[in-house]
Amino acid sequence: MYRELGISEEVLVFGQEIESKLTERFAEIDRVAEYNQLKVIRAMQECRVSESCFNYASGYGYNDQGRDTLEEVYAKTFHTEAALVRPQITCGTHALALALSANLRPGDELLSPVGKPYDTLEEVIGIRASKGSLTEYGITYRQVDLLEDGTFDYENIKKAICEKTKMITIQRSKGYQTRPSFSVTQIGELIAFVKSIKPDVICMVDNCYGEFVETIEPSDVGADMVVGSLIKNPGGGLAPIGGYIVGTEACIENCAYRLTSPGLGKEVGASLGVMQSFYQGFFLAPTVVAGALKGAIFAANIYESLGFSVIPNSTESRHDIIQAVTFGTPEGVISFCKGIQAAAPVDSFVSPEPWSMPGYDSEVIMAAGAFVQGSSIELSADGPIKPPYAVYFQGGLTWTHAKFGILRSLEELVQKGLVKLSK
Repeated sequence: MYRELGISEEVLVFGQEIESKLTERFAEIDRVAEYNQLKVIRAMQECRVSESCFNYASGYGYNDQGRDTLEEVYAKTFHTEAALVRPQITCGTHALALALSANLRPGDELLSPVGKPYDTLEEVIGIRASKGSLTEYGITYRQVDLLEDGTFDYENIKKAICEKTKMITIQRSKGYQTRPSFSVTQIGELIAFVKSIKPDVICMVDNCYGEFVETIEPSDVGADMVVGSLIKNPGGGLAPIGGYIVGTEACIENCAYRLTSPGLGKEVGASLGVMQSFYQGFFLAPTVVAGALKGAIFAANIYESLGFSVIPNSTESRHDIIQAVTFGTPEGVISFCKGIQAAAPVDSFVSPEPWSMPGYDSEVIMAAGAFVQGSSIELSADGPIKPPYAVYFQGGLTWTHAKFGILRSLEELVQKGLVKLSK
């Protein structure tokens, strides 16, 4: 079957040799998935999820049982006071923009102690001018870059915190950077440090790509808000849209009023028939994430063995599902993405090309033959066409598909003469 799907004997054997060395790593991933699966089941049982939670709700959405119960499930799973889980939140960037704008006021300052935020947040904040940015509303921004080794610069973080500092934002995943992603423990240490200086500061964590990778979440270590997208990890590949924010009652109430309207809040916003997908996707998420993690580790070991710089490396612990591979040339990034696209169940015949996407400062190439457009928990790869020419691989609803995608990417690079497999 691999040969029929375009994988040569040389590439297949090379991949099998790498896979044979990963048994213990994969077993640990399965143990984490088992714990998280039971955590989700317990939350669903304690919240008394029933078939009636899947009923269609329209209009204002008053008394939408499925919506309200799902938010209880998220709050219980993440161990928070409240949650906002809505199809009206269109993506991760929207969820983050909502959390920021709902809890910051003119004259407040937002601090990023982890350096530059993800590209699409630059316009939300106002680092790059955009209509409706926080800057236009008189909210200032400051950042403290990471140290050269990728750790927090505690000395300068302390200096940056001032009376105006209302919120800090911590991006767990690396985004389009070649820095390490942060563990939940590291995030907890940073939050504790910040709150020791200014106890009332709101600590928000961008949790995209990190849900269910570990047995604890940022909300377990002091985060006031944790934010993410349902077409990434927690949607389990079934959620067709949506985002979530979990956290303190006060923060979530502010978010609800900003999402809908002052005076309305969480009471309105019909689920429009997506509840079964939201519930079932969340139920499947721990095992789906496990498959994606196995694919990321497989990719790291494949490409590191061929001499490419990979972050995380082949042996490091994992804190998100993203695997960065630095090729150093546009051709390497483009060929990798073409291979991932060719392995897709949807649009496998399409050839991805770099283009100027909204929210980015350079051309970006994206490969994703997905059932849900832009779903990053499905097999996908993307990257900006600019130095250091790194590609960011993530997803795979099953380990088998993630494995095939990596082999197909390697086949593409071999065929283009960009990689030579050692004998």
